[in-house]
Amino acid sequence: MTGNASGNSRDILESMDRPLMNTREVADYLGLKERKIYDLVAKREIPCTRVTGKWLFHRELIDRWLLEHAEGIGTTPAAQPPAIVAGSHDPLLDWAVRESGCGLALLFDGSLDGLARFARGEALACGIHVPDPSGEYNTPLIRQQLPRQPLVALEWAWREQGLILPPGNPRGVRGLADTVGLRFALRQPGAGSRVLLEQLLAAENLGVADLSAAGPARRGELEVGLSIAGNEADVGLGIHAVARQLGLDFVALARERYDIVIRRRDYFEAAFQRLMAFSREAAFREQAGRLAGYDVAGLGTVRYNGP
Repeated sequence: MTGNASGNSRDILESMDRPLMNTREVADYLGLKERKIYDLVAKREIPCTRVTGKWLFHRELIDRWLLEHAEGIGTTPAAQPPAIVAGSHDPLLDWAVRESGCGLALLFDGSLDGLARFARGEALACGIHVPDPSGEYNTPLIRQQLPRQPLVALEWAWREQGLILPPGNPRGVRGLADTVGLRFALRQPGAGSRVLLEQLLAAENLGVADLSAAGPARRGELEVGLSIAGNEADVGLGIHAVARQLGLDFVALARERYDIVIRRRDYFEAAFQRLMAFSREAAFREQAGRLAGYDVAGLGTVRYNGP
């Protein structure tokens, strides 16, 4: 009995060191039975995401969820969040923030990291591109991870995702199956591109374990491209714009939607309004065309409107 208790405590401590937990680990973390976790998931009452058939739980969002359900604690941070856009890197957004002079800072480290920072009130907005097994982008994740919050998700752009390859595609890669045995530049768990990669691999009856990782995980789209340009990797999953910027080859695999999540009260902040006004100018559309793989026709469309 003592040994089991010690083992459970050790498992909980180990799970606390990892940003993502599975159903058993989150049950241990919360002191609940695993079937109760499944009940909460089915009712969409706990923040979670589904990746290749498995439910995963971001520990920081679980902590936030606990605070939100404590008596006397509201769901919206009382303090004004800093003028930061967190989440997943997007070259067009990066360019627009700088060119617009809106004054926003960027802190890109993946979609799930960005949502966690946004939930803690550490960012004004968050950029995400996370596919759901249903085929929808972003809105199922927002409902699961940030339920009942007064926020909106605005379409930023549709982007082409695919395989980034050396110039001339010397190995003749045409799909994911051709990358087995090649040095693959992987993104970190929690990145939207990593979630997409796992779903695309599953459709080919493959998994990340079937790929030959080219060193540590890359923490951004540009890092993937640079590792291929520098011959540190043979292939990686990323957006067309990065391949174009670096003069690399590209094989399209998917079309994805990148959204910006922001609280309704913060949508009217001067910095964000300046960014959105700039995005409606001709210079913005011209830059989107130069970068390649972008469709900005629906920019600003409300894709999710919380309660």
